[in-house]
Amino acid sequence: MKPFRRRGGELVARLEPAEVHVVALLLDQLEQLLTAEAEDVAGDPVVARLLPAGHRSDPEIAADYREMTESALRSGKADDLATVRAGLPPDGGTVRLDPDQAAAWLRTTNDLRLALGTRLDIREDTEPPEDLAGEEGHQLAVYYWLTGLQGSLVDALAAGRAGRR
Repeated sequence: MKPFRRRGGELVARLEPAEVHVVALLLDQLEQLLTAEAEDVAGDPVVARLLPAGHRSDPEIAADYREMTESALRSGKADDLATVRAGLPPDGGTVRLDPDQAAAWLRTTNDLRLALGTRLDIREDTEPPEDLAGEEGHQLAVYYWLTGLQGSLVDALAAGRAGRR
């Protein structure tokens, strides 16, 4: 990966084919969660993180909040997923984002990290893996790679706001 950098009005990065494949797979998995029937994902901790309760101590208020907001949250996340998919170069290569696309990428990479972090039980003191031999090591490596990708996008956006090019 070549991290995001500001190039005029765009944010530009370069992703390897394998990185594009991983992002596409994660987008598919996230979409499956977000489009699943509520009863099929009831109690799933990832769904609870992505679509949080509006009020933890009052189930009635939480249910009302969910009824008012869940459809819009799911729709917004679906739109963001579509934006990220559209910006992925199919065989690896350059990603070019305008400010709206960059915002969608930030929200989606955050959702992907939340999903992975929840599944892996990431804590404040979780360290990057030293051994990539196991499945969990691979998933942790992806989590930290996504963190780097998102961080480079944040840095590029911040550089633009500070007037640096």
